[in-house]
Amino acid sequence: MFNKLFSVIALLVVFAPAAFAEEAVAAASNGNGLAAIAAGLAIGIAALGGALGQGKAAAAALEGMSRNPAASGKLLVPMIISLALIESLVLLAFVIAFVKIQI
Repeated sequence: MFNKLFSVIALLVVFAPAAFAEEAVAAASNGNGLAAIAAGLAIGIAALGGALGQGKAAAAALEGMSRNPAASGKLLVPMIISLALIESLVLLAFVIAFVKIQI
């Protein structure tokens, strides 16, 4: 009983200011709501793709190093370069999403 009551009170305390601030947000909004949603989705998808790509690249490099420890020096530098390039694509998506919000 107490947990349910506490949960309801906590939700009211957390979400009440947002409900009362809705009019002020609507007045200050410049109509970029869909652009913000699109930018959020774009950076989310880019981060997901980058994380999957980096995971596959690291797994392949570590598997190659475990099969042939003598080749670890030859595999390390290309792996780091590929991880940096994958991360640069995610950062480029972030910049594009940020610019899209500003327009």
